[in-house]
Amino acid sequence: MGKFILGVIVTVLVIVLGGLGFAMLGFIPTNANVAPPHLERRIANGAVDASMERHAPHVTNPLPPNDQNFEDGMKLYTMNCAVCHGGLDRKPASLSKSFYPPAPNLVSDPPDDPEWHVFYTIRTGVRYTGMPSWEKTLSEQDMWKITSLLSHMEKLPPAVQDYWKTSFGVAAPSGEESK
Repeated sequence: MGKFILGVIVTVLVIVLGGLGFAMLGFIPTNANVAPPHLERRIANGAVDASMERHAPHVTNPLPPNDQNFEDGMKLYTMNCAVCHGGLDRKPASLSKSFYPPAPNLVSDPPDDPEWHVFYTIRTGVRYTGMPSWEKTLSEQDMWKITSLLSHMEKLPPAVQDYWKTSFGVAAPSGEESK
C-alpha cells in the first residue's frame, strides 16, 4: 500500500513539474492576437470568479438608484470606461480587441454580476487583463455611480432613458433586446 501511495505522489509530482517545465521552456503560446484555447479560457474565467467570490466584500451600494446618480454614472463611464468597453452610443471601443482577453462591451452585454462584484472589479481591477484598478483615480462614490449604471442599465427610469437618448443619440439598452 505504501508503494502505491508513493507511486501516486511521484506521478502527480511528475505531471506538475512536467507542466511547469513545458510552460517555462516557452511551449505555451502567449500571443494576444488569437483566441485562447477553450480550456484556458474556462480555467481563467473560473479563477477570476472564484477569486472575486473569496476576496470581494459583499457590500451594498450606499447610493440610491436615482436619476442623478445614473446620469453621473453615464458621464463617468463615458470619460473613463468607454475607450475600452464601448460607448453609450453603442459603438464598439477600438481598443477592446487589442486587449487579451478582449474587453467586454458593457453596453451591448451589461454585466449580470451582483453590484458588489462589479464594484470590486472597478475598484481593484483584474490582473493580466488590462482592467486597471480605479481606486486611486476615482472616488468611491464615483465608482459606485458607475456600478449603479452598469447594474441597472437595462431597467433605467424613463427620465434617464430620455437623457441617454438625447445625449448619445440612441436608446438605452432594455432587457427586451437580450431576449
